[in-house]
Amino acid sequence: MRPSAQPNALIVEDDAALAELLVWNFTSEGYAVRQTGDGEEALLLAREQVPDIIILDWMIDTVPGIEVCRQLRRGKESAHVPIVMLTARGQEDDRIRGLETGADDYVTKPFSPRELIARVAA
Repeated sequence: MRPSAQPNALIVEDDAALAELLVWNFTSEGYAVRQTGDGEEALLLAREQVPDIIILDWMIDTVPGIEVCRQLRRGKESAHVPIVMLTARGQEDDRIRGLETGADDYVTKPFSPRELIARVAA
């Protein structure tokens, strides 16, 4: 993260209540937050302003989160951005696929917002 600038997070979550909770938690921790529940829009937002961290749900509208992750990893500007997959898909095969696709961490729902923030900080 940039030491002198406010870190920015991109939260890609289509559950409105959960998205609001995530936005509130990250904002409380000092992040500038952008949020969408749409995969295509997530890719556009990440290209417009490369985030410092991406919280990415697997099952979202238009483009699945796993494909968003794949495309972000291929992008020159976004290849280095930490991505945390946050999803209800908790089977071992899903976790392995998410990590092999390029996610830096994989958190299954339900989850603790405090733990998620701690993982991001680490």
